[in-house]
Amino acid sequence: MARPDAVIFDVDGTLAETERDGHRVAFNRAFAEAGLPWRWGERLYGELLAVTGGRERIESFARRFAPDFLQAPAAVARIAELHRRKNAHYAAIVQQGGLPLRPGVPRLLDELAAAGLRLAVATTTSRANLEVLLGATLGADAMSRFEFAVCGEDVACKKPDPEAYLLALRRLQLPAARCVAVEDSANGLRAALGAGIPTVIVRSLYTHGEDFAGALRSFDGYADGAAPAGRRQLSAALLIGA
Repeated sequence: MARPDAVIFDVDGTLAETERDGHRVAFNRAFAEAGLPWRWGERLYGELLAVTGGRERIESFARRFAPDFLQAPAAVARIAELHRRKNAHYAAIVQQGGLPLRPGVPRLLDELAAAGLRLAVATTTSRANLEVLLGATLGADAMSRFEFAVCGEDVACKKPDPEAYLLALRRLQLPAARCVAVEDSANGLRAALGAGIPTVIVRSLYTHGEDFAGALRSFDGYADGAAPAGRRQLSAALLIGA
């Protein structure tokens, strides 16, 4: 394909390994705080990641393991409050330095910007979660690195629905073929391809075994010095020429 004009990044799993030691831990802290006997282990959380969106994930879990919870008159409000408290715990984890960006991500962003590519974000996480993560890892002006961010509250349907990417294309005022999406999951890939955007995959902790048919290429990580033997790493040069 020709050199793209813009690169659209997913966030959770893609820019940072936020799921296992960030969101999962924050969910468990919110459950304990609310007096609920729920605990999401690493394996169970990996299964729950098939559902995008925090509130949706809580509801999916309750439907499977605690159906009585959903029968209470205040179930919707309780889920919203659990999610709000979870986000507060997540912010605390990030601000304490617990979730760095994946190795090579800052270098990649710098090199893409220096090459004149437009950068954007399309994520199903909340704007507050995005801002706290990027602020803690890239500094106070982190959001200015990106032309805009489409977040979970900006769309009615979350990934694998393509709405977030379709909105990103409208804001960029570019055809899909002039962009590249960077994702880590099959759901994200489906969303980007649903909008017609060529997509590269950088597999994360929870997505190594997923089916990435249709992706331009798949990588194990980002270029950050010498590549470990047998591991494929995404660099700015490869992305520009993807």
